[in-house]
Amino acid sequence: MVLSSVLGFPRIGANREVKKAVEAYWAGKLSADELTKAAADVKKASWTSLKERGVNLIPSGDFTLYDHVLDHSAAFNVIPKRYLGKGLSPLDVYFAMGRGRQADGVDVPASEMKKWFDSNYHFVVPEFSEETEFKLNFNKALEEYREAKDLGIETRPVVLGPVTFLALGKPAKEARAGFQPISLLSQLIPIYKQLLAALKDAGAESVQIDEPILVLDSAALYEKQFAQAYAELAPVSPKLVLTTYYGRLDSNLGFVAKLPVAGLHIDLDRAPGQLDEVVAAVKPTSLVLSLGVVSGRNIWKTDFQAALKLGQKALEALGNDRVIIASSSSLLHTPVSLAAETKLTAEQKDWFAFALEKASEISVIAAALSGSQDAKVAEAVEANKVSIAKRREFERNSDATVRNRVAAITPDMLERKSPFSVRKDIQQKQLNLPKFPTTTIGSFPQTKEIRQARAKLNKGELSQEEYEKFIEKEIENVVRFQERIGLDLLVHGEPERNDMVQYFGEQLEGFVFTQNGWVQSYGSRYVRPPIIVSDVSRPKPMTIRWSSYAQSLTSKPMKGMLTGPVTILNWSFPRADISRELQCKQLALALRDEVVDLEKAGIKAVQVDEPALREGLPLRKADWDAYLAWALPSFKIATAGVTDALQTHSHFCYSDFDDIFPSIQALDADVISIEASKSDMKLLNTFKHYGYSNQIGPGVYDIHSPRVPSEEEIKERLASMLAILPGELLFVNPDCGLKTRGWKETEASLVNLVNAARWARQSYA
Repeated sequence: MVLSSVLGFPRIGANREVKKAVEAYWAGKLSADELTKAAADVKKASWTSLKERGVNLIPSGDFTLYDHVLDHSAAFNVIPKRYLGKGLSPLDVYFAMGRGRQADGVDVPASEMKKWFDSNYHFVVPEFSEETEFKLNFNKALEEYREAKDLGIETRPVVLGPVTFLALGKPAKEARAGFQPISLLSQLIPIYKQLLAALKDAGAESVQIDEPILVLDSAALYEKQFAQAYAELAPVSPKLVLTTYYGRLDSNLGFVAKLPVAGLHIDLDRAPGQLDEVVAAVKPTSLVLSLGVVSGRNIWKTDFQAALKLGQKALEALGNDRVIIASSSSLLHTPVSLAAETKLTAEQKDWFAFALEKASEISVIAAALSGSQDAKVAEAVEANKVSIAKRREFERNSDATVRNRVAAITPDMLERKSPFSVRKDIQQKQLNLPKFPTTTIGSFPQTKEIRQARAKLNKGELSQEEYEKFIEKEIENVVRFQERIGLDLLVHGEPERNDMVQYFGEQLEGFVFTQNGWVQSYGSRYVRPPIIVSDVSRPKPMTIRWSSYAQSLTSKPMKGMLTGPVTILNWSFPRADISRELQCKQLALALRDEVVDLEKAGIKAVQVDEPALREGLPLRKADWDAYLAWALPSFKIATAGVTDALQTHSHFCYSDFDDIFPSIQALDADVISIEASKSDMKLLNTFKHYGYSNQIGPGVYDIHSPRVPSEEEIKERLASMLAILPGELLFVNPDCGLKTRGWKETEASLVNLVNAARWARQSYA
């Protein structure tokens, strides 16, 4: 019998119960016990739903209140000393690591976050040093396995693998020069043995051990470490299923196939071409092969015929008892269920499958491959064939005007009229900014009142005219605040925007939207990605109304705020029938028109954010050039249609940019702002190595934490920057937008930022 498996499930709850409970706990409105109960209810609902859909291997241990890597760090005692000895409970230490804490005499910043491989999910980076003392503070995998078992549900525990855990970490500040976290493997293995042995004693038959690092080029450096770790773990553990996702094994397959594990999972959504090679490698072994044929990264209904073809190929080589049908990765990147989507048309709803629907797909594919005679399985396979045929028919439609415009893109459309050295002087005469100009990244706090007004508009309880008057008042408040505290380059605050991608998708042709399609980005921050279903175009201006109004309120320059084409693409669910390149260039042309119109409307600076540029970079270096060959031109298409007088900005965050910094330079934005404070300002070393000729604003404080940075902290960061960067190129700004922050902390932080910039003007005159 071919078994079915889900590698992980959304942890947010069908109605965002986890977000609501966690934020209530932070606000002091919910006790720790009540938070635990809310979490238990969500886990129970997830396990029960998967069981009802016939999934054989149901995951446990993948739930988290904030981040699964942070869970692992807390469990294995990888807790930086700055969070200890503060009188905090273990739960509050955990949250302090994720988001910082500034209350009751405790003042600690959050730990660094990075993007989880090439996704928009952020993980909290573990910190290691020679002083790290591993111990099992709690066995989360065991606790959740028992929790499910008490409900009568047998699960397969999910554990982050030891090599990936160390490889994704960073040396702590106190680590000696040259220290590598992987050097701690021998000290870490005994703790894993303790954890896995306890699962075996509890009756767990198998464990999903995630080693996604195996799809990276760098995994080749860890061949000996993988051999060492699994040689020691296998004898004391339940059956270990080594799990990879988001990419292909490539040359790493050679040593992976020799590891003493019971099974191997591969991603056939992202890398279907690896199947033949993997089957050939595992055939002489006893390894069970788990096939990720149902995508964990998109929301399109699975083509059963294509999935069955892949599954049949593996069956013919290995036999039924050595094949598992699974999701390609955890389903955490998809919304929970289509059930609550009442506004999609019947045709649109038939295109999609969210997490619960994907679970059903996995069960049906596994049953079909097992030769099930159940009439419901046959009906589901036939219904899928009809759905896919209808979707393919829809996909044959295209917008000739959009396609022809993309085909007519010429090299000169990618270049500004003059080099930056010329543009800089022209822009300064127009903007008249002081040395070390201060600005923000765009959004200001989205208050309860703003969200309520938007909800009333959507329910018809507020007229469009009333809503626009409300938004005008909010914009005026933001403008007056910025003038009062002395910011130099202003923004309108974006009160009209629900999300930096969804807002634009709603005004472009080619998108559809969900009511409840929430996906976790980090912690309690969830997003609702729009879905690209057809060719994209801009029917009318999108931001002119509000940027022009904001500029009319002040004599100071106002930045227009747009989300870039690569980020809109990466933070949406893209089409699967045409290339990402074509979709991105369609977006770029729509944004080009908007940038040109903003300049015509009197806006003197426009920020086109590309925080997802690095995130979209393929995991294998061999694939980088092909991606950058269309990603970089797409940004330049969007921004190069204006005169030299318009100052273009772009923003980047929470990624390792060292690898592609020359590509960021090639974007030729007049000013880039980039996350720096949370990564210990290490990005400055990149500037030092490569140099940077245009203007730049490394973030001086972390906005993903409610903590208010002191004026002295910001001064110290500015001094560090000025030791490397020329003063005439430096902007002073936060790490990111302020949408998720409250007004009290926003005002205090920005006042300190402005004061620090004034100090710099005096100290570095």
